[in-house]
Amino acid sequence: MGRRNQTVVTEFILAGFSNFPDLQVPLFLVFSLIYLVTLMANIIIITTIRLDRSLHIPMYFFLCILSFSEICYSLVIIPNMLANFLREKKTISFIGCATQMCLFLGFACTNCMLLAVMGYDRYVSICKPLRYPILMNQGLCTKLVACSATTGFLFSTTETIIIFTLPFCGPNKLKHFLCDLAPLLELACGRNYIGEIVIFIICVLVVICAFLFILLSYILIANTVLKIPTTAGKRKAFSTCASHLIVVVVHFGCAGIIYLGPKSSYTLDETTFITVSYTMVTPLLNPLVYSLRNKDVQIALKKSLGKISCTQRI
Repeated sequence: MGRRNQTVVTEFILAGFSNFPDLQVPLFLVFSLIYLVTLMANIIIITTIRLDRSLHIPMYFFLCILSFSEICYSLVIIPNMLANFLREKKTISFIGCATQMCLFLGFACTNCMLLAVMGYDRYVSICKPLRYPILMNQGLCTKLVACSATTGFLFSTTETIIIFTLPFCGPNKLKHFLCDLAPLLELACGRNYIGEIVIFIICVLVVICAFLFILLSYILIANTVLKIPTTAGKRKAFSTCASHLIVVVVHFGCAGIIYLGPKSSYTLDETTFITVSYTMVTPLLNPLVYSLRNKDVQIALKKSLGKISCTQRI
């Protein structure tokens, strides 16, 4: 009987924006614009870093990887969400839902790990400047990126297996616009308490432990910077960290609310709003913050734009 019940649900209805029937087309237009800007901004960041030799240092190598991960992360969620705005039947297949969740969580976990790695990079750069080229060599940087991606997708695969081996017996209306942990657990007609504990531990490791690691890095950075005698030196040291800090606060703030906050305290509309911030605003924030606040990136962008304008004149 239990085996038969597991095969009853073959698709899920995504009800994330169902409370706004009159706003489907306006939301489609607004989110399409945000998505296009996000793609363009991240592609520009990647291209600029790849073409400008002055940016071929670990900090921008990690930023380049983060931008690529953000593109993939958006690609997993946004196109399907946009298509659902124009569909009457807002469904996703059982396999499609599992695939989306695995990839979505995989890139989300990878981004958290990458932000922690970038925090460590800032710590080495400011606290151990003479040993920085030796400690943060290309080999180590590549290994850190590979480790972040492997860990992220190992966690997401584990969570996906735990969720999709649960029995889904009938109700298939997800209170979300994507396949995520909490709404799927709510729909399941059976519980796996050990599995839920494992999922909670993974969330704590990815969100809290990564954030605490970044926090420790910045405590050590602040301790070093405060010993710099000149105000200009302190300002310069802190300015190299400002962009990363802004992205960290927004990213981990949203992730903490979604995955570690009390689930019953949020309505469907509130959950949708918070997740939109996490899935659409954060990928856009990364390139905007780094391009607006980082002088090295600004100079490289101006160089690239200057070369393009010169080429067009010729």
